[in-house]
This record gives sequence, structure tokens and C-alpha cells, in this order.
Amino acid sequence: MKERKLVLANGTELLGKGFGSEKEVVCEVVFNTSVVGYQEILSNPSYTEQILVMTYPLIGNYGIIDEDYDSKLIGPKGLIVREYNDKPSNFRYTKTLNELLEENDVAGLTHLDTRKLTRILRDEGNMTGIICDAEVTKEEALAKIEAYKCPTDLVARVSCRKKWYSRCANPKFSVVVLDCGVTYSLVRELNRNGCNVTVVPYDTSCETILSMNPDGVVVAGGPGNPQDAVQTVETLRQLQGKKPIMGISLGAFLIALANGMKVERLKTGRHGGNHPVRVMESGRIEIVSLNHDWQIVKESIEACGAQMTHVNLLDDSAAGFEMKEKKEFAVVYTPDAAAGPQDCAALMKKLVDAMKGGNQNA
Repeated sequence: MKERKLVLANGTELLGKGFGSEKEVVCEVVFNTSVVGYQEILSNPSYTEQILVMTYPLIGNYGIIDEDYDSKLIGPKGLIVREYNDKPSNFRYTKTLNELLEENDVAGLTHLDTRKLTRILRDEGNMTGIICDAEVTKEEALAKIEAYKCPTDLVARVSCRKKWYSRCANPKFSVVVLDCGVTYSLVRELNRNGCNVTVVPYDTSCETILSMNPDGVVVAGGPGNPQDAVQTVETLRQLQGKKPIMGISLGAFLIALANGMKVERLKTGRHGGNHPVRVMESGRIEIVSLNHDWQIVKESIEACGAQMTHVNLLDDSAAGFEMKEKKEFAVVYTPDAAAGPQDCAALMKKLVDAMKGGNQNA
């Protein structure tokens, strides 16, 4: 393995060994605390234009399985792990993680102190970093970091170009999913709950969606600043009150913006499968997967006539809201990732109940 390194915007240099692509990568660095699921995480479009740090120390030990991708895309531009295993022990694996990164031009870095790196990101916040050859000087690396500007078209990059379908046996409902970075697991959950699914591009107009006569609309998660997805927010504003609308992750922030709520950037993003959230109606604590770098300003939820439905117990931030009169509700976590057994069940039941009112066949 070739000697390579990570340089952060604060001047920190961490030496490691390269694997995957040997290209130089500059973008935001975030960490994920999940213990398993690195393939699903890598194939999540929400990590587009990011360098991903896995806090679990051993990565690659079960390889890559063709059936387990969560989208057609590989999101991150870079992957950093403590110890990379290039000899998977899994009868289902079809290729190694190194081969996946090479095929998708993703830079990998291993034999690096990920605990130190995670503490830096936790204490100082997400920051831009560069994966480069060890010979690159700190001054050169910092100059490239300084020149980097995060793209504002990330949703457009990951969204489908034309609509596609996923049908189920004995369907009761028809659902349109606005693709801001949709995952296969979300589509499967909708199918499992009796929904025929039509996935449409992020910039599909309100008129086009209504012409499909869906029973409900779902806004999928995805990457980037929610304030950049102006077209999607405008579409959701026009859809208000016409169809039940459910949002998850980025979709929750887009629905919030469409209703006049405020969103702000977090100091440190929330990425992982072990975050406790309280359901305010029942008091039940759920362990959920989070994957975002933004939060909804709590005071703006009530100011817009909405009700907060979920709260993150780690920082008391809003994790979900509902506007009953408009039949709109959203959660900032990713229930389709199924960190807990009830993640998707309650949310899907709420969507189904909302759609029953306008569906005579349900």
C-alpha cells in the first residue's frame, strides 16, 4: 500500500496507507458511528461530495454483496478506516471493498488513527479535508482546501433523470417519491405496505405529480444544503393540502422550508445507527439512524403551526414534526435504514392512515 495522508482545514496531518483509487480528493469530512452496513452506507447518495470516516475499527471483512446495494450510486469521494480487511469471510461476497472503491474512483485511507480524527471532528465540527500523497506539503494541501467550494447541485447529481416504477402484489395505494437521493430500502418499505411506487426526478412539477393521481407523496433523503433545492421546495409548497406528504432526512428539511420553518447547519453532522429519539406522543424511546448535517430551528416549528413529534435525546433538537390539517409529517432520521425494529412501521402506518381518507379501495 502506498503512503498517503489526510490533511484537515485546521492543519492536522494524519498519515496512513492508501487503497482504492489513488486520486486526490478534497471535500467535507464526516464520521459515521455504525458498527455494520458499510456497503449500504457507501451506496447511500446522502454522502455525495464527502469523505467518510468509519469509527468502527475493522471494515471490509465481509466484502461487497451484489444484492445489498442501497442505490446505483456510490456516494462518498473518500473512505477512511482504521483497519481495512482485504480477505473477506462471507460466502455471499462478490468483490472486495478495495475493488468497489477502485471501480468507482473513491480514494481509501487505512492504518490511520480514526479515534483521534473522530474526536477532532466531534469537538471542532465538520471541516474540509484532503486525501493526498504523503509527499504533498501541508502548505500545498491547505491551499487546495482553501480553494475548495462545495457544489450546490448535489440533489440534481443524485436524482434520477426520468421516472421509474416499483410495483407490488395486490396494491392498495399509489405513491410518488420525489427523488432527492432515494434508497432501495425506502422503496421496498413502501411496496411492503401495499404501495405501488413511482419515483420521479427532484424537479418534477406539482402539476405533473398531481396528473399521476397519487394517494400520497414521499420526499426522499439526499445530500447537500436543503436551501439549495429551491425547485423541490417550491413544488412541495404548491402540493400542500392536496395530497398527504411524508418526508425523511433531507425530505424533512425541504418540507420544513416549504412551510416557512428555519433550518441551520450543525457544528458536527449526525451520521450513525445508534441515536436515541423520543416519540413525544407515547414517550417511547427509539434507536434510529441519522444521516444529516442540518437541523430545524425548534422555535420555528410552532411558529408555523406545526407540532413537534420527535425529539433527539442527545441534544434536544427536533427530530420530527407534523402538520395535521395539511396531512404533512416528517422525521429527520432515516427509518428505512432500520436501526431499530419499529423505525419504519410507525411512519408507514401514519402514511397509510393519511392516504386511506382519499382512497375508496383501501
